[in-house]
Amino acid sequence: MTDHNSGDESASDASHSDESTAGGSGGDESTTERTGDGVHEWRVLDSVVEYETGWYEGGYDLVEQPDGSRKRYYWAALPPAVVVVAVADDSLVMVEQFRPVIGEHCLELPAGLVEDGESYTTAGARELREETGFDPAGVSLLEEFWCSTGVLRHRRAVVFAEGLEPGLPERDTNEFLSVRAVPVEDALDVARREPANDATIEGILLAERDGLL
Repeated sequence: MTDHNSGDESASDASHSDESTAGGSGGDESTTERTGDGVHEWRVLDSVVEYETGWYEGGYDLVEQPDGSRKRYYWAALPPAVVVVAVADDSLVMVEQFRPVIGEHCLELPAGLVEDGESYTTAGARELREETGFDPAGVSLLEEFWCSTGVLRHRRAVVFAEGLEPGLPERDTNEFLSVRAVPVEDALDVARREPANDATIEGILLAERDGLL
C-alpha cells in the first residue's frame, strides 16, 4: 500500500505550518530506517491533529525522508480492537450485521474496541458476552498486529475463546445483529464470500494454523 502524502514541503512551508496549525507539536521526534549507507533518521518535524470525533483522530506528520525531502504523511488514529474466535459444539460463533459504512450485510467474527485498562483477552470476553451472550471459561491471545500501516495508527488482536456458556447478550444501542453458528469445516469458505471481512479471515486462519479449528 502506498503512503498518502501531499507532496514535497519546503522549509518555508514547514515554518508556515508550525505557525498556523493548531495541534502541531513542532517536535523533533525521529524513527530510524536502515539503508545501504547506514541508518537514516526519519525526523518528524511536526505532528498535526486536524480532525477529532471523540473516538478517533485524523491528522498528519511532516517527515524528513532519507533523501532530505519533506512530505506530509496523513493518518487516522483509532483505539485498539479485538476479534474473537469462539467455538461451541464444533461450530464457529459469528454475527451478521449491516455495516452502514460500506452499505453491506456482513457475516463476521465478534469484535469490538478495547476499553481503557482492559487487556485484549478481557475485552474479547466482554465483547463476546455483549454481542452473543456466550460467556467463555477461557480466552487466549493468538496474535496482535498493526492494521493498514500506510494510513492507520491502529492495533488489532485476535483471541480464542473456549468453554462457552450460553446466556443473554447485552448489546450497545447501535448493535443490531444476529448470532450465526457456522460449522468449523465451512468457516473459511463462508468468511471468504463477499463482502469478505479482513479481520474475520485473519482470525480463522490464525486459529487454524494453531490447530484450534
